[in-house]
Amino acid sequence: MPEYDHITSEEVQVLRSGLESLNISAPEKSLAQAIQYLDLLEKWNGAINLTAIRQRDRMLTLHLMDSWSLVSFLKESDSLLDVGSGGGFPGIPVALIRQDLSITLMESNQKKVAFLRQAKIELNLSHLEVMGERVEQSTPTKLFNVITCRAFSDLPEFVRATRHLLQKGGTWIAMKGAIPYDEINRLPTEIATTITPIQIPGLKAERHLIHLRLSN
Repeated sequence: MPEYDHITSEEVQVLRSGLESLNISAPEKSLAQAIQYLDLLEKWNGAINLTAIRQRDRMLTLHLMDSWSLVSFLKESDSLLDVGSGGGFPGIPVALIRQDLSITLMESNQKKVAFLRQAKIELNLSHLEVMGERVEQSTPTKLFNVITCRAFSDLPEFVRATRHLLQKGGTWIAMKGAIPYDEINRLPTEIATTITPIQIPGLKAERHLIHLRLSN
């Protein structure tokens, strides 16, 4: 693939090994695009505060690998909403290796929205949509059967702000570090919770996916 000749084989190998650890497969093109995405993130980060993580190796782990931990929990043809997407996590990394999904990024900061739209163009992600609005005020033409966030809010606020966007029978998946017991205890009583511990390749810190469903 001559258009990806500038991609370093070392970084691609790190990603390939990480995906193997997560039991996920992806074509070489997707791995090259993931590196291209980090290049774009670094370029824009000088003008817009997209991420506080500046070290390249930590970006591979904390942005790409961490986002990809969500992939195994997404079914074919799911419609995924990434709320408070910021620099595009986890939505863009997921979009890079799951072409079968319809993915929407929602972000209210218009400078970050500009970055997300540019990333969509440069990475040729036709199955990705970017919505520049506050989630509480959003009135989209479609609902989503999976809604996720990585750093949007605590769990009760996450559910409250997005409940009108979730399809009947859908699932919220919040990406967290340590288990947020206090947040779980403050959820509405009709919300059923499942906690899944995950291991991110190259990361020793605790990570959990918190799955939430309406129980009635």
